[in-house]
Amino acid sequence: MALGDHDAEDGPPLGDEERAELLADLTDLAVYQALLEPRGVRGIVVDCADCGECHYHDWELLRSSLSQLLHDGRMRPHEPAFDPDPGQYVTWEYCRGYADGMTESETTL
Repeated sequence: MALGDHDAEDGPPLGDEERAELLADLTDLAVYQALLEPRGVRGIVVDCADCGECHYHDWELLRSSLSQLLHDGRMRPHEPAFDPDPGQYVTWEYCRGYADGMTESETTL
């Protein structure tokens, strides 16, 4: 490969907006983990549009996947959570709402 060519396994380079969104997601993920892990939440559940099933991501696995997407432009396959307890995972929207509620309650005290 010529210098500057991307590895065949890597996706196209991310645009500035996509990079900014991923960095924001990584920042949000750290906040969500700090707020929810002490309450017994193990991570985030994502409804997969491709297979129609739920995918359970522990905090570190999701952070690793997002970091890899930021670096490589795509996520490589990973080992799913083994026999996850759905009650220990929440959606990204739940995390956002919980964080917003905590922020709101702190500003009204």
